[in-house]
Amino acid sequence: MPFVISLLVLAGMIFALVDIITRDQSLVKHMPKTVWLFVVILLPFLGTVLWFAIGREYPQREVRRAPQFAPWATEPPAAPTRAYDARSTEQQLADLEREIEEERLRADLARRRRELGDPA
Repeated sequence: MPFVISLLVLAGMIFALVDIITRDQSLVKHMPKTVWLFVVILLPFLGTVLWFAIGREYPQREVRRAPQFAPWATEPPAAPTRAYDARSTEQQLADLEREIEEERLRADLARRRRELGDPA
């Protein structure tokens, strides 16, 4: 039995060391990475427990829950992300072609005005 406990402590220590080494410094809390390495090496069981309890920065989980006994506190339905366009593809293409033609005519008009020297 002491052999199994020793193996578990050793496996936990190795897992903690690998986690400390691979973790970015910005994701380590309370002490620098090197200090955490020394703590885990010198105090294997306690250092491993402390590392996973207070030294490691865990990702934030967003938990949203409405109160259980407040039916008026339910969330409103989500708004549609995109408006539905009921026009057919042919109608949309025709509109696009009209817009392109209108823009071409405006550019042609602006070019003619510049040629005639009209400031307007």
